[in-house]
Amino acid sequence: MEPEAKKILSAYDVPVTNEAMCTSPEEALIVAERIGYPVAMKVVSPQVVHKTEFKAVCLNVRNEKDVSEIYRSFEQESMRANFDLTGVLVSEMAHGQEMIIGSTKDPQFGHLIMLGMGGISVEVYKDVSYRLVPVNEQDVKEMLSEIRGAKLLYGFRGRERANIQALTNALIKVSNMLMEMEEIVEMDLNPIFVSHEGVKVADAKMHLS
Repeated sequence: MEPEAKKILSAYDVPVTNEAMCTSPEEALIVAERIGYPVAMKVVSPQVVHKTEFKAVCLNVRNEKDVSEIYRSFEQESMRANFDLTGVLVSEMAHGQEMIIGSTKDPQFGHLIMLGMGGISVEVYKDVSYRLVPVNEQDVKEMLSEIRGAKLLYGFRGRERANIQALTNALIKVSNMLMEMEEIVEMDLNPIFVSHEGVKVADAKMHLS
């Protein structure tokens, strides 16, 4: 599940959103106050992989009343859709260009790492690039050159230029993680938000053998 995947990423110094797992509305209120509004709230459940399909994510939650109501709405949705509610992840709101880092494991060649435009657009446009691990800075530079939408990271039409070095560092750290953790069969870090300040992994899934 997402919290466990993010613990692994954090162990390899991959930046993830500031967040905590909550098991009651009261606990969610305490965490939201500590993180600072607005926050994101997400269902944590072994049965919920794609959260938007289960109405299992709410963004820009701005006050105590909304935190309590959303937590209870997740409880109601778990009963309606028949999934186990392990808890609710209360997280900082991340900002920037949405990217994706993913991986699959080929039985012959090993881990294949992917970088591309993230969010739901990855399913539509599949604007991504692949390399075998390990990757270095030159590999990441070449991967970015193969992604059509990557120009959005470079200050396209007045946009704020993203921190390309932070994205490069994150991809290399993930590559090193994959080299060490042979048991990772598949991984999906989507979205990753890349801004001028740096990189934050907002959602993470891993399948271990």
